[in-house]
Amino acid sequence: MKTITDCVHNILRHQPFLEDALSRDIINFSSLAIDLLPQVEKIMKKPVKPGSIVMALRRYHPRKIKHIDNLRNLGDIVVRSGITEYTFLNSNTILTSQSNLLENVKNETKAYFTYSSNFQESNILVTSSLKNVVEKHFKNETCISVADNLSSISIALPEDNSKAIGLYFYIFKLLAYEGIPVFEIISTSNYFTLFLEKEYVNKAFLLMNEIKEN
Repeated sequence: MKTITDCVHNILRHQPFLEDALSRDIINFSSLAIDLLPQVEKIMKKPVKPGSIVMALRRYHPRKIKHIDNLRNLGDIVVRSGITEYTFLNSNTILTSQSNLLENVKNETKAYFTYSSNFQESNILVTSSLKNVVEKHFKNETCISVADNLSSISIALPEDNSKAIGLYFYIFKLLAYEGIPVFEIISTSNYFTLFLEKEYVNKAFLLMNEIKEN
């Protein structure tokens, strides 16, 4: 049988921003209990006293994320505009379509092109000037979606980024606080790229610079 403590702890584990604040001891338990009360009562399907939630909060011990001290080592930030994203359903011929496209654009040194795939879909992010080329080689594939007027922000990561716990959490937390939606993400060993709708690019660029400076 689920207890109030189980209920409260489960809610907290699924709210990383709130859990982060709790780990820093900057939240008033009584105020938080009142805020959580409707949600807890809905899950428990019965009236719950705020004091019971306070007790559950006192029993909660969130894991503290080690302070990230290498964000100043983030490298250059490169912004690109005029990017189009295509998403295609995988098929028996999609690798051939990809190969033909790569052959066609291999000499386009200034054009942006990236390709990724999972078990169900394939994704292409490309300079908008190459739209006709993509559509030519993928005309027999099933296109799920097309998004125009995207921009990208690429950031060079610190050398030891794979060992930095919470690096991406910290970046995404700040983006969320600022109300910046991320359209797409691509990362490699040393670079991290955000794809955004163009109206959010300037705000995100300033935020990335603030992260480096702070």
